[in-house]
Amino acid sequence: MNKTLAIVGGSGLYDLTCFENIKSHEISTPWGMPSNKIYELSYEKTKFFFLPRHGSSHTLSPSRVNYRANIDAFKQLNVTDVLSISAVGSLNQNINPGAFVIIDQYIDQTKMRHSSFFDDGIVAHVSMAYPTDDDLMRIAEASLISSNITFQKGGTYLCMEGPQFSSLAESKLYQSWDCDVIGMTNMPEAKLCREADIRYVSIGMVTDYDCWNKNFFNVTVDNVLEILKSNTEKSKEMIKMFISYYTNQKIDNKLDIYKSIVTPLSNIKKDTLIKLKNILPKLYKDVIKGTKT
Repeated sequence: MNKTLAIVGGSGLYDLTCFENIKSHEISTPWGMPSNKIYELSYEKTKFFFLPRHGSSHTLSPSRVNYRANIDAFKQLNVTDVLSISAVGSLNQNINPGAFVIIDQYIDQTKMRHSSFFDDGIVAHVSMAYPTDDDLMRIAEASLISSNITFQKGGTYLCMEGPQFSSLAESKLYQSWDCDVIGMTNMPEAKLCREADIRYVSIGMVTDYDCWNKNFFNVTVDNVLEILKSNTEKSKEMIKMFISYYTNQKIDNKLDIYKSIVTPLSNIKKDTLIKLKNILPKLYKDVIKGTKT
């Protein structure tokens, strides 16, 4: 099976000028425009794509990122796998600023975002029990080891709405839920990748202790910038290793979101089918083209 990787860069990771730039893509989608033009890059003869989640000048707050358009654009580019990289705060005393975490679980506390492609005359219930892909997690682990980066494999990510940081009471609450890190962008990104049959893995780059740690009591932009810059440089080396391992490893497609649709196909509106033609091309083909028997 052909596979194509896309990398989503979070705070601090706005460009990958260390790689060969092939071209850029400005893609329109039924959900609007993506966060930025998507860069087509190359490393060791492997083509991949890169999208800065907040825009190249960090003009989009977490709530204003058009997550659905980002994922739809990836589908138009035949992306099969997404490596998400983002800045996070630590809620775990054993995870220090400067460390990386391979996320494997999520708690979604966002309130203002479109979290599904299936919201207009079509219902689909996809499993989110295991949101990240095992094969991609193994590649991430090997990449971090090869890059000599301190990391934890496995961790629960609390996604808050933002853009404000947590109150102390919130931070302590999330700790009581056994969350390891806190961020503002992996949801609904992980959910939408699952709905679009795209394998997903996320690496959180820890910049701070949120506000629970009495020795580092308050998180501000000023006191995370230095660590953010260091993490960004480390992430670029890790990406090189990730692409090398990704190129040489077989990845199984375990997803089949088509089976999650509960609405009878004959009841789905034509406009909805057209809107979903990139996300679920098989659905569009079966109904619009009349191949479903």
